[in-house]
Amino acid sequence: MAENEWLSKDFYKVLGVSKDASDEEITKAYRKLARKYHPDLNKTKEAEEKFKDISEAYDVLSNKQQRQKYDAIRQFGMGGARFTGGSGQGGFDASGFADMFGSMFGGGNGGNIRFSTSGGGPSNLNDIFSMFGGGAGGRGTAGGFGGSPYAGYEEPPTPERGEDRKSRISLTFRQAAKGATVSLRVDGEQFKTHVPAGVKDGQKIRIAGKGKRGRNGGANGDMYLTVEVKADPRFSLRGHDIVMDLPVTVGEAVAGGKIVARDLDDDPVTFKVPAGSSSGAEVRVKGKGVQSATPGDLIGRVQIQVPAKPGLGVKHAAKEFDKAAGDYTEQVASER
Repeated sequence: MAENEWLSKDFYKVLGVSKDASDEEITKAYRKLARKYHPDLNKTKEAEEKFKDISEAYDVLSNKQQRQKYDAIRQFGMGGARFTGGSGQGGFDASGFADMFGSMFGGGNGGNIRFSTSGGGPSNLNDIFSMFGGGAGGRGTAGGFGGSPYAGYEEPPTPERGEDRKSRISLTFRQAAKGATVSLRVDGEQFKTHVPAGVKDGQKIRIAGKGKRGRNGGANGDMYLTVEVKADPRFSLRGHDIVMDLPVTVGEAVAGGKIVARDLDDDPVTFKVPAGSSSGAEVRVKGKGVQSATPGDLIGRVQIQVPAKPGLGVKHAAKEFDKAAGDYTEQVASER
């Protein structure tokens, strides 16, 4: 932007400060507007133009010498003065600005400066500007308007969080019930993670920081691991309880007793079956389920079994049992 264009630019108004604003007030106003209109933060065309305007204003007003020149030029221009060769009739004597010009150029003869529309003096405002050293229509250098319009302010890149990843893992029922440490691989790097005891089929586990890398110092994303649990022929989960079928004979179901079975680790465990237990009745061994903050139980679901090919003696004994049961036989028949 040439200095002869300064007459049409009110830089104080652009920054929203008064003409006697201090350097600190000018800088503070610029930074506030720059954060609002910087092209990296505000993508509109209007914001881009606004940012150029406030950068131009700040480049001039933040430089003491540039600001003095700007104030002087604006003062002449807004006064509508016509400059003549003398200090007499109808002319304009520039001696009122002598001190100002003298201080700019380090001289003491500012009072001798006269402006005229004829003769040897400057004939127009472009010539006046040349006296300030900028040249008519001249451009600034990298510190002024000739450089990048965004040179006065650079917003640091915004940290961006990395994207999340999705993955799947297959576990045996025992691994799901007891918990397991598994190995996974991300971007060629292997790592281990612990799957908590009692995880369910289809459940998602979040592994913090194992997603894609963040940008500009942002945090990494997370990994969401979907668990697939293979079905087991003997065991299933119900909350934190492990449920299993408990086969018993007719005599054990009727008389009751202690029934020994094998748990998930193939260790022996004893269930106490009450007398008169029917198929579907459940008996528990406390604390033998999923080991969590509140351990679950091992539940035995009674399943009364009879011989597939009973002999004559067994058949006779069964009939005698029904006779001995009395009303029980009729009760069962009524429920059919």
